[in-house]
Amino acid sequence: MTKDYTSASEKILIDGEHLTLEQVRAVAREMVPTELHAAGRSRLHQSREIVEGIIEQERVVYGVTTGFGCFSDVLISRKDSDTLQKNIIMSHACGVGAPLPREVVRAMMLLRANSLAKGYSGVRIALVELLLEMLNRGIHPLVPSRGSVGASGDLIPLAHIALAMIGLGEVEYRGQVVPSEKAFSRAGLRPLQLSAKEGLALINGTQYMSALGTLALLDAVELFKAASIAAAMTFEALQGIAAAFSAQVHRVRPHSGQKYCAALMLKLLQGSELLERQKQDRVQDAYTLRCIPQVHGATLEALKYIRGVLETEINSATDNPLIFPESGAVISCGNFHGQPLALALDFMALAVNELGNISERRIERLVNPALNNGLPAFLTENGGLNSGLMLLQYTAAALVSEGKVLAHPASVDSIPTSGNQEDHVSMGSVAAYKGRQVVENIAWVISAELLAAARAMRFIAHRPGRSTAAVFKLICEELPQGDGDRILYKDLQNIHRLWCSGRMCRIVEETVGELSLL
Repeated sequence: MTKDYTSASEKILIDGEHLTLEQVRAVAREMVPTELHAAGRSRLHQSREIVEGIIEQERVVYGVTTGFGCFSDVLISRKDSDTLQKNIIMSHACGVGAPLPREVVRAMMLLRANSLAKGYSGVRIALVELLLEMLNRGIHPLVPSRGSVGASGDLIPLAHIALAMIGLGEVEYRGQVVPSEKAFSRAGLRPLQLSAKEGLALINGTQYMSALGTLALLDAVELFKAASIAAAMTFEALQGIAAAFSAQVHRVRPHSGQKYCAALMLKLLQGSELLERQKQDRVQDAYTLRCIPQVHGATLEALKYIRGVLETEINSATDNPLIFPESGAVISCGNFHGQPLALALDFMALAVNELGNISERRIERLVNPALNNGLPAFLTENGGLNSGLMLLQYTAAALVSEGKVLAHPASVDSIPTSGNQEDHVSMGSVAAYKGRQVVENIAWVISAELLAAARAMRFIAHRPGRSTAAVFKLICEELPQGDGDRILYKDLQNIHRLWCSGRMCRIVEETVGELSLL
């Protein structure tokens, strides 16, 4: 993003063209304020003039002077055009399930505002400004997590945001759930009175999918870093054969992710005696050690692809119909269809779960005395009285197994809606929802491997690498040491917090440089 789109006061300026995934995270999680850019304001004004002309001329345009979906052939009178827009919000706000997390709702609001700011939806400037004011003042609609089929836009979850905007929904404001009208009054705002096209424009989009997908993808990137560190520590503990990471090996199968991950493993092992050994007790390692670059690298390439899809989507016009001010054309189309996201987010669930799959197998190698190259059984010296980390592998296995179920692609399903007018839907909303869950699950698996690898490194005699030694030291400082059994869930939580906070990556980057993955 160019400097023009971030003001001196660190507000993020949106114009529909230049929003980055990192800026979405900043608004969603860090409450960074946002504002409409002048370029977006100009385009909004131009497209709104087209809508006003349609109303004045009583032209037949879908969703402006007609009903919706299966009712698209029902004409709506000029006097009822505003009522039509209010009705679509009320009738479409029928979501179920637990409310979405605040950060997801904030991301949805920002992404919808950014899409509208492209100027192809015909809404008034005031509508976009209200969305941004709600963000800046911490007014967060309650949005049920289930209901979208990901094709006619994420109609139902977006309708719950719009319901709050017109004063009929509920919001979380200053730690309380209150009617949106009351929150607006306290914040000095007024509910929006919808005008022609605006109700439809608020809900015709892919912002539920793209909000969940964006935050999950960014988390997956950080998870990949933690997985790489965990793999390097396990490699140290099991005294792996580093020749498998040699550049010449990966030069002859030059997938970019594989090459990067092989080089990263060598960086993480810099200073380790394992890199200097000429002879080993065995010829080669098991796949979970030897094939780290091939498996991790494939996941990395998947994440790169998914990022590209999301970067395109969050700066796209996903409304219907679209209004083109330069020509005056109003075109019914299918830009709301979530298929690009559905496929990408299914891919994310598959790719991230594989990080957990191989990690769980490394945990098993660490704790199993038949596989761990002489380490104590279950990483405790007083086995029998103590169970050590025996149950850590159970937890990892449960999460990976659940991930295999969640990795079943949602995008292969389609249930027609709206009287078969909408006869192919993407289920990208389901792909996004379960993709986020996979990322959260595998974060705990990687935390378990970090815990097991750190415990195992207590028993090695060789000199570890600078990065692996630094992370081992950090974990030892955070977790009390000793051989007796402990309450492990607390240790897992501490490890999880440690890498989620970024401290672990910062320590590694001090030794190997920036972990710039994507």
